[in-house]
Amino acid sequence: MTMNKQINWSIRAGAVATLAAGLLLTGCGKSDSSGGAASGSKKTVANIGSDTMVNLAAAWAEAYGAIDKSTVIEVNGGGSGVGIKGLINGTAELANSSRHIEDKEKAELKEKRQLDSKEFIVGFDALAVYVHKDNPINEITVEQLAEIYRADGKITKWSELGVTSIPGGKGDELIRVSRQNNSGTYEYFKEAVVGKKNEFKLGSLDMNGSKDVVELVGKTPNAIGYSGMGYATPSVKKLKVAKKKGEPYVEPSIAATHDKTYPIARPMYFYTAGEPAPHVKAYIDWAMSDAGQKIVETTGYVPLPKK
Repeated sequence: MTMNKQINWSIRAGAVATLAAGLLLTGCGKSDSSGGAASGSKKTVANIGSDTMVNLAAAWAEAYGAIDKSTVIEVNGGGSGVGIKGLINGTAELANSSRHIEDKEKAELKEKRQLDSKEFIVGFDALAVYVHKDNPINEITVEQLAEIYRADGKITKWSELGVTSIPGGKGDELIRVSRQNNSGTYEYFKEAVVGKKNEFKLGSLDMNGSKDVVELVGKTPNAIGYSGMGYATPSVKKLKVAKKKGEPYVEPSIAATHDKTYPIARPMYFYTAGEPAPHVKAYIDWAMSDAGQKIVETTGYVPLPKK
């Protein structure tokens, strides 16, 4: 299986192996969803896209491989835009995206392949705000985050957030960690926090992957960054977030995402070019089933609400 280099298999291996065994009975349960197993051939699904979703996609692919021996799911990251571009170019059957497909991408797909995109919501991601574990700050507002990250934002020092000293920190400088602009996480943070019509402040440290953001913040006492809540490590702290001063501060969680009290949460999508082939649809259905959604929760994301 082709895997993105950023995937740390050791983090999820035990949980995925246990789930895979149980899912033989609880998943879609078919070893021949498209006729491939009976003929001895295998069908391959090129699954490309969101770095936010890459750990989840890898866990899904491994577990599904234990259920349907006729289908191989090949997972690669690169960003939501890369996955959607793969659909447009015909190099991907399935795109992972942590943002909604753009109108111009829909139009390009229609022009190049005469197909409409088809959307499947497969879970949710609560976008956590991370600081170093020794930073004394515990909560922040979306308004304050905008002042930190927006081009004309006024907050540049920790003291402006009430933090007078950070153990191991160097001075009062606030170091902004962000994502590169081909990332769905970048696009969503811009929409939800910075503002669609605004630009990011120059001078941030822009990382390729969600995992990279958390790793850098964990090594940098003066840093602040944003990434999926499933990427938390012992080296960082997740802040409680309020929409604005005076409203409740909420920690990112499954319950707070479902009831929409956590203000920085978004859907995660599968996209296909037109109606998916039967073996691809079987995989999508399984990912959205109770068995697939259990893996969403196990890997630190937010499963779909129970019907």
